[in-house]
Amino acid sequence: MAEEPVKASTPVLWGEWMGAWKADEGKVDEEQDRLSRQNAAFGGDTSARMKDLNVLIVGCRGVGIETAKNLILSNVGSVTVWDPTPTAVEDLGANFYLGTESIGKPRASACLGQLKSLNPYCKVELLDAAEEDIQRCLAETNVLSTGKPYSVIVITEILKRPVLFALSAEARSKNIAFLMALNMGVTTSIFSDFGPKHIITDEDGEPTQMLAVSAAEVVPLEGIVKVDGLKEGDRVVVLTLASEHSLQDGDVIALDDMRGDLSAYNGKQLKVRRFGVLSPTDAKVDLSDVSTKELLKSSTGEVLANFSKQHEHWKAEFEAKGGEGKFKQREITLFNRLCLVLEDGMVLEQWASYRSGGLVNSVKPAIPKEYESLERTLVHTANPQMLDQESWHAGEGCWVHIALEAALRFFDAKGRWMGLRDVADADAFVSMAMAVSEERKALEGACWLQKVEWGFPSGEPAEDLEKIKEKFKDFSLLFRAELTGFCAFLGGAIAQEVIKKTGKFTPIEQWLHHHDPCLMDPPHWSEGAWAALVGASPRYTLQAAVVGEKVMTAIQEERIFLVGCGALGCEYLKGLALMGACTAAGSKLIVTDMDRIEVSNLSRQFLFRQPDVKSPKSVTAARVVKSWNPQLQIEALEKGVGVTSEDFFDDEFWQKLHLCWNALDNVIARKYTDQCCLWYGLPLLESGTLGTKSNSDVFLPGLTKSYNDSTESDTGETQIAMCTLRSFPYLPLHCIEFAKQAYFCDYMEFAPQQYEAFRKDREGFFEQLDAMGEMEQMKSLKMIKNFITLQQAGKVDFDVCIKEAFAHYCRDFINSIRDLVYSCDQMEKSSGKPFWTGTKRRPIEAKWDPKSPPAEAMEYLYATANCYAAIWQVPFVRRRAEFERRVVALGLRVPEWTAPSDTKVDVEGEEDKADPAVIEELKKELYAFDPAGLLPCEAHDFEKDDDANFHIDFLTASTNLRSANYDIKKSDRAHVKVTAGRIIPALATTTAMICGLVDVEFIKLAKGLHKSDGALDKFYNANVNLATGSQAMNIFRPEPPLKKKSKLATLPEFSTWDKLEIEGDITLKELVEHLEGKFGVTVQRIFPAGEDKLCIFDSGQVKKLGWKIELAEDGKAIIEPEEVFTAWPQLRMATQMLQRMPAGPSRKNFEGQVLAAAKSLQSVKDTFAGTYGGKVSQAYVNAARPKDDAEKQKYFDAVFQKRSYIALQAHITNSEGEEADVPVIGTASGSDSLCV
Repeated sequence: MAEEPVKASTPVLWGEWMGAWKADEGKVDEEQDRLSRQNAAFGGDTSARMKDLNVLIVGCRGVGIETAKNLILSNVGSVTVWDPTPTAVEDLGANFYLGTESIGKPRASACLGQLKSLNPYCKVELLDAAEEDIQRCLAETNVLSTGKPYSVIVITEILKRPVLFALSAEARSKNIAFLMALNMGVTTSIFSDFGPKHIITDEDGEPTQMLAVSAAEVVPLEGIVKVDGLKEGDRVVVLTLASEHSLQDGDVIALDDMRGDLSAYNGKQLKVRRFGVLSPTDAKVDLSDVSTKELLKSSTGEVLANFSKQHEHWKAEFEAKGGEGKFKQREITLFNRLCLVLEDGMVLEQWASYRSGGLVNSVKPAIPKEYESLERTLVHTANPQMLDQESWHAGEGCWVHIALEAALRFFDAKGRWMGLRDVADADAFVSMAMAVSEERKALEGACWLQKVEWGFPSGEPAEDLEKIKEKFKDFSLLFRAELTGFCAFLGGAIAQEVIKKTGKFTPIEQWLHHHDPCLMDPPHWSEGAWAALVGASPRYTLQAAVVGEKVMTAIQEERIFLVGCGALGCEYLKGLALMGACTAAGSKLIVTDMDRIEVSNLSRQFLFRQPDVKSPKSVTAARVVKSWNPQLQIEALEKGVGVTSEDFFDDEFWQKLHLCWNALDNVIARKYTDQCCLWYGLPLLESGTLGTKSNSDVFLPGLTKSYNDSTESDTGETQIAMCTLRSFPYLPLHCIEFAKQAYFCDYMEFAPQQYEAFRKDREGFFEQLDAMGEMEQMKSLKMIKNFITLQQAGKVDFDVCIKEAFAHYCRDFINSIRDLVYSCDQMEKSSGKPFWTGTKRRPIEAKWDPKSPPAEAMEYLYATANCYAAIWQVPFVRRRAEFERRVVALGLRVPEWTAPSDTKVDVEGEEDKADPAVIEELKKELYAFDPAGLLPCEAHDFEKDDDANFHIDFLTASTNLRSANYDIKKSDRAHVKVTAGRIIPALATTTAMICGLVDVEFIKLAKGLHKSDGALDKFYNANVNLATGSQAMNIFRPEPPLKKKSKLATLPEFSTWDKLEIEGDITLKELVEHLEGKFGVTVQRIFPAGEDKLCIFDSGQVKKLGWKIELAEDGKAIIEPEEVFTAWPQLRMATQMLQRMPAGPSRKNFEGQVLAAAKSLQSVKDTFAGTYGGKVSQAYVNAARPKDDAEKQKYFDAVFQKRSYIALQAHITNSEGEEADVPVIGTASGSDSLCV
């Protein structure tokens, strides 16, 4: 939209926080724009502290480059990389920033340029030092001119013992976190040491509770009252809360928003205790019961009186029965109440003055931690943790731990590491490892090969040492090998550990190992086979050493459909390109994503750079990974996958695939691709992230549960009562939600949409209007009338937009407040009870001065008027000084207020009701109006990431005006953007970590493990929270498919993977008879799968074939059976009258009714007989093909003509008359069935 010329340039004292003018003047904080999703996970404070982190990364193989990439994207202060080793061709299999041109160059310097390009706001440099001098470099106090020392050192490939231990000791002495992440073939290890003194300020990253106070009372501890730590007779302050808490005794809270004499408590931190009552066990009090919930909203005194009365009743009854034994009672905690532990000097009686307001904010305690050194823990960790909890409990971590020590000893002895697939080295290594274990037996708390039961070392030697020796040997043979999936996993996990240096989140408890032996195939090859494989594909040498020739070929020949190319998709494309997937003739990697790249994507979606913004994600990502691996057979699409694209993603498309791989961010799309995999029998790889939390699943045909077997949904938000949002908000969230739902959605979306529908097709508009509720109708009609009135007043220009914005300002923040206060004051007078108590805050109207408008009013008018300029397509006025001049020149005045005649206020969340007479009057007025001369307008489509569109500015200004009305804390623009924009917290670290684990599962699929015996014991699902340490890093075996009981003897149960396949395009009758004969059932209905509102067969229609409506020769009506009268109720009277009535005109009338019904019945019979005797495919077309929409018909026809099957479901009953189930039915779709 063009902008009107500037006419003034005076200083402006409002709107510094607003984004729209900054976007126009190029002053947007692009660094913060990049980090919006990260800030949603970490919070702005943590993101700011991360800028103080200077990180040294030692090693630039796969793990090193992944760690560096994730930290640079996370926007730490600086990243310094060290690795002088010359690049070898096999390094290209795990380091995505090394190419053929890098071979022979030092690894760190070869990838430095690409690392720098990831984020211009993070300093990235090379450390040029010998290995022995790295320790000295840790003493640097001004790293990369940041004025700060190193915060963390990350070791990403094992170093010789003296250097490794010296770095560890130096780091501990200088308060530098020492981290290590190693990939050794199919084994990984993580070590985390935050030194002898580390403070965790937020152990889990979960938001603290903000609870509104609705009452405060001083209560004596007597009778049934129970508060731990206090004695009977004590008095305590009991807060009643507007919602339930999850606090424990001794937790700390901070008070805020207290009023009057209690305002001195604002900012005070106090300990709390839970408030409970004794209740007779036999009373069976249920706190979730509606009536109990209502009782708990009463004052504490009333609640205690009620519970006391109940207690006395049950005790009296107990005593009346003889009182044998002990009177059984239990303690019930009332979770909407808290007791304050007042400190010395705080006056208890002050709390009796409470009237309204108050917030309780939970405070997370600081947790001091002490960590031990690498040198000590390498010996004294009796049972090191494994990623697989079952393996940990079985003591599998012991041999891995010993293997690390043995590797260091091997270097001590030989001056080098074990060679790749070097059998002689492996034999020597096994001897050293066994010697380590033997030496440690005598050391208390040491790690050695002992038997571990349920996670506890037994002190007895481990069983089957020969198997452990084989593990040592495999470890040595593959010690130098890397798998890109494990590199991504380690790089994501260890980068998140770096961020914990800020105090945010809980570090891993020192050691975490993982071992996945089923990836090896075979462990020992002939030299000829090995040389041939390496010669053919040298860049995949390290991967080939693990998986073998056949699996390498299978990986290269894969046909994969990757759905989504956001953060997950970028990681998966990287992994596939590095693994050499889809590089053989006839293979294909198809990636699709409809989205375009946005600035906020750049902090996670590492394939994209600033110049790529607004470009297609899939096309850009495909171009990048193709440049890494030119052999990659990749096709990029910009199509959505769902019911609207089945003409493209048809049977032929799905049947050519080996695998579907989801990289999606919504449940609906995931369920759709899962349905396709169920139908076509394809494996599905699935994953998702939410901040530091992530999960992954492998869905295997017939072996595991499917995604659709779960109950996940996109809707998980807590609903807020509309009466709270509309009239009695008490939290910032309430103001944000109301600004989005009532202001933006109504004014900027709903109103212009309804107006345009009316303008373009008046008659069509009134037809669809009837489908709305009365309040929606009223709102629609009033808004349309307002848009018409604007135009009738004259030309719609920017001044009109300002006036409309001012009308909203007066109505929403001044007059509506006056109305509410007046009405509630009247209610208070009539009831004699105080109204403005607890969470009901007496609001204050906004201010207005036409000569010197308040800053908050100008901000609102600026955003709102420009939003209306977009609606009416008139030039914006972005210059604030010019805008202010125009507002003042208009001399805007608040309209005179009159008290409302209807003083009813919704305080219980009841639905609003509209006056039908008013609706009809508005309908009549608008129906008589000719819309031909009306101006077109354009509805807004909410977009949170475009600062220039005024959307977030409007919501922030609206939110804070409403907050000011109710004396609620203001919300900053970033918080409003995250909340109103429903921004999902997302992190580069979590994404890389979980995608790495899924990459590993892909290798297992390529290897065909899902077709082998015991397949479920070879795959892993994952559920990982990187915020809470190693205790929340869990991988586990997939669950078997859910079996549905069918209630049929011939098919007792089935899963969603099962379907009934019917050969040939048979008739509907044949299908019904086939099902009934095969399963011994009665088919009640058949309908298109997932569309039970449609129907191609109804057993009721079969019954109608035997119905009879006739006029006999004697003039009597023959109606059989009785059900006929249900379908044609008029026949009952006609039958009776024909029995009594003589010939004549009246009789002819009733005869005509019978004959008309007979004709109608015959038509039903003929139609059904044709359908029943016709092809199933034609019955499907008749039922499923859209009736009146030409575009939808065209799409249906295109899909159907390509489809070789029809998916149906049936409602059936078994021989006992019970409802039963069968799987989805697949029948052929005849090529000649599209007869319309």
